[in-house]
Amino acid sequence: MTTPRADRLQTAFWALAGIALVALFWVLSPILAPFVIGAVFAYISDPAVNWLARRRMPRPAAVALVIVVVGLVLVTLALIMVPMLYREAMSLLRRLPDLVVLFNERVAPLLQARLGVDVQLDAEQFRKLITENWDNAQDLVPIVLGNLKTGGVAVLGFAANLILIPLVMFYLLQEWPRLLLELRRLVPRPWLTRTLRIMGDIDSVMSEFLRGQLSVMLLLAIFYSIGLWLAGVNFALPVGVLTGLLVFIPYVGFGGGLVLAILTALLQAEGWPPLIGVAIVYSLGQLIESFLLTPYLVGERIGLHPLAVIFALMAFGQLFGFIGVLVALPVSAALLVGLREVRQAWFASHVYLGRQPTQVARAPNRR
Repeated sequence: MTTPRADRLQTAFWALAGIALVALFWVLSPILAPFVIGAVFAYISDPAVNWLARRRMPRPAAVALVIVVVGLVLVTLALIMVPMLYREAMSLLRRLPDLVVLFNERVAPLLQARLGVDVQLDAEQFRKLITENWDNAQDLVPIVLGNLKTGGVAVLGFAANLILIPLVMFYLLQEWPRLLLELRRLVPRPWLTRTLRIMGDIDSVMSEFLRGQLSVMLLLAIFYSIGLWLAGVNFALPVGVLTGLLVFIPYVGFGGGLVLAILTALLQAEGWPPLIGVAIVYSLGQLIESFLLTPYLVGERIGLHPLAVIFALMAFGQLFGFIGVLVALPVSAALLVGLREVRQAWFASHVYLGRQPTQVARAPNRR
């Protein structure tokens, strides 16, 4: 059993280690993207590798198989999504003047009658603007490809990062058991029990959130895609997949997907049926996410409030850029465990209990 002084020393040590890690992360953030992405994918894929290894598949072969499957899924998703999103963007630009006319005929009178707000948009101006820039919009892909050809250094850097991500995944998944053993050997023996408990809590929270949230995202992407397709909404697959993939940001995934689905339904110019279908699909989706998927797959005990998630994403993104967004939620989950430890230490402290340190230490003996 550790003494209060040893507990304080251990807490100070981990606090300093955390500060040093944040400082190192800050300095190295420009080059960390492939390592962080590879580490996140490796952490998510580790249960699959362990499952294959328990069935007598050599660990290197299991790691390679899992990486290939993950890569194929991501490439297939990109090949499906990118062309569909491009076509939908072109369709939206083409039909934007009609949408403006619809707004002036249906929405503007309601705003004038109910709120006294007179809003009228110039559909002809939108049409003229789109006509003047339509050729440039259609030539967007060739322009981007041309810029990629001229920016050789950027292309090489991007390709190097793509190659580095599976390499990081392979070595982390292959060496993960040995790395855990080495880290365990480095911990001072008096701190081992508490350290293992804290690390276990962090792993539990992170796995519950990351793997659970990934399951929620995939299931909701399937639900919204099928639901919008049954509702007769064009581009149901990209809209549904985008909604599902963005649900890890509270309110943003649901709200952004709903707005995109409504715009798509309006551009079809088929009246109320597609809009009613969108309303039904997204209402059911929100109910399923809130009362079924999130409680069972993510769990309530993670304790990350939706506003805390939004703040973490914005704060880490502001401090560390794209890398900060990637690590915001895992780091927040780890910090949550640390805050629980600090909270327990505060409630057990002599300041909170109003006793002298010796009284707190001797209190169990008196009982």
